[in-house]
Amino acid sequence: MAYRAVIFDFDYTLGDSTEGIVESANYGLAAAGHKAASRESIRRTIGLSLKETYAVLTGDASEENAALFDRCFKERADQIMVENSQLYPGALEVLSRLKEQGIRIGIVTTKFHYRIDAILEKCQGTPFIDAVVGGEDVKTPKPDPEGVLSLLDLWGLQRDEVLYVGDSLVDARTAQAAGVAFAGVTTGTTTKEELEQYPGIGVYRNLEELEKIIGLSGLTKKICFPLL
Repeated sequence: MAYRAVIFDFDYTLGDSTEGIVESANYGLAAAGHKAASRESIRRTIGLSLKETYAVLTGDASEENAALFDRCFKERADQIMVENSQLYPGALEVLSRLKEQGIRIGIVTTKFHYRIDAILEKCQGTPFIDAVVGGEDVKTPKPDPEGVLSLLDLWGLQRDEVLYVGDSLVDARTAQAAGVAFAGVTTGTTTKEELEQYPGIGVYRNLEELEKIIGLSGLTKKICFPLL
């Protein structure tokens, strides 16, 4: 049975917003009274919620400070994030070929929906995406399966008809929690060995290698996670 939909994470899977995220995070940290964090330490938090990002970067469990960080991160991100974001080379071509196969394409991300819309518009990716679930569209962020399951409901698909593609352990756990198959890519900060701790159809260097190995003519289903 072939997959009828592919759902992607955004950051470090479809595209890169590193510079905007680093600047926005350090803007928020300064507002909360902390020193700037290193670029690499911030990169390791990409894909987490802003509350989780603050806790990881500071070790501070204060809800008030986390809320301040959240607010200031968003304030700076609204100014700079879109211009500092781009799709990976080859991503548009992969999305285009998926669409030609009649496969639905979704994005489930902790990034805000409106931000993804603006990035896709800038990068000419809007026509290839059927649905986006952003951080503000769910009650609980990944690895909670709410976002993925909402797209299954929207499209009337079964779990074994959907492939989720991501770069992080959060993404692997999201797929597992949703009961859908997972494909990992190592375009982020998570290693192949780390991603292979979770079952999936494979771990690939990038989207183009994923496409080449599994083939868009079939996208043959290999593994489906059991429900937790």
